[in-house]
Amino acid sequence: MDRAIVACAGLAGLAGVALSALAAHGPGGPNLDVAARFLLVHAAALLGVAALSGAILAPRLATLAGLAMMLGLVLFCGDLVRRAMTGSGLFPMAAPTGGFALMAGWLLVAVAALVGHRA
Repeated sequence: MDRAIVACAGLAGLAGVALSALAAHGPGGPNLDVAARFLLVHAAALLGVAALSGAILAPRLATLAGLAMMLGLVLFCGDLVRRAMTGSGLFPMAAPTGGFALMAGWLLVAVAALVGHRA
């Protein structure tokens, strides 16, 4: 699962850079800028979660944290990007649901650190 989290981190970083360029040079404005920043920050966070899983983070909780962050990015950033490009979101409450999933992911990182890895 760590490989999947790292692969998603790479895709999030790629999308973040692409959206940053589009926000700077094309239509879409602030929604694309926010989505780009979230993708770039969480790309690094996902790499950290994968790298620390099993070392100092409880592996199962770290995996759940990574999954929550990935789901959150898809919903939150996907909604913002779709709104910027088409004027309508993914579905009602997609961005807030994604935001709560991102917060849950960060909470799970904290819990995984407190629980720690047990040999």
